[in-house]
Amino acid sequence: MTRPHNRLPFEWPTWLVLSACYAAWLGCVIGYASWGAWVIVPAVVCVALHSSLQHEALHGHPTRSAGLNEALVYPAIGLFIPYRRYKETHLRHHNDTHLTDPYDDPESFYLAAGDFADQPAWKRALLHWNQSVLGRWVVGPPLALCGFWADELRRLRAGESRVRVAWYHHLAGVAIVLTVLWSNGVPLLGYVFLVAWPGMSLIMTRSFIEHRAAPGVAERTAVVEAGPVMSLIYLNNNLHAVHHRDPTLAWYALPARWRDDRAAVLDGNGHYLVSDGYWGVLKRWFLSHREPVVHPYLRKD
Repeated sequence: MTRPHNRLPFEWPTWLVLSACYAAWLGCVIGYASWGAWVIVPAVVCVALHSSLQHEALHGHPTRSAGLNEALVYPAIGLFIPYRRYKETHLRHHNDTHLTDPYDDPESFYLAAGDFADQPAWKRALLHWNQSVLGRWVVGPPLALCGFWADELRRLRAGESRVRVAWYHHLAGVAIVLTVLWSNGVPLLGYVFLVAWPGMSLIMTRSFIEHRAAPGVAERTAVVEAGPVMSLIYLNNNLHAVHHRDPTLAWYALPARWRDDRAAVLDGNGHYLVSDGYWGVLKRWFLSHREPVVHPYLRKD
């Protein structure tokens, strides 16, 4: 059972992180001419942090205005996914009864048995590799994006107006970013492959461990007790089971809720806990497959 939200009247922590994210990203772009490749790592972190801020925005933060929240994360510094499409699919993902379902959970990395069998051998190999952390970093973004873009193209061809409008807004947000990059002499292909792609890989490090196939609905969602740096980049979404229990709870309130409800959360999620943070995730699954590609019990027919 959820309790009243620990929501500040003015959500200054989110405004502060928003401002810092844009300032740091602009600093990297402007500083590229002087610092060169040294700006890559902080720029990658900014892309991942901006994705986390988009996640906060779609859940209703830092304001109660959906339009204003969208405007605050409008520049598409991650380039690849329209905010409005992310919002729609992510809110569908929060139907917890469908978590990990290959068809009904838009964020599932599992495939139905028949769909997997239909894939060519090379793609099955990539899908298996994608179940390790290294694979998720390298092939995770193109696998996810090719599937997403193919579905979006089908929807556009079918004349779905909300999808078309979402892409119009996204392209406007991309145009803002490309203009800033071009005016500061940042190579666009370099930005795509050295910043935007690794930024998505960094986000996928979080999603790699978030869910598992389990009969109990609550047992499908993890908690990762991360350090302060990774917790900030992910805006405490590493406490994922807590987030799924109360999706509109602001990121800065999640740690206190975790401390208060730790025993109940762990009882509910079958102690699906990584207590040694993302270093623990890397140690266990950097090269090893964490889960099968084929869902172990759903869509077997």
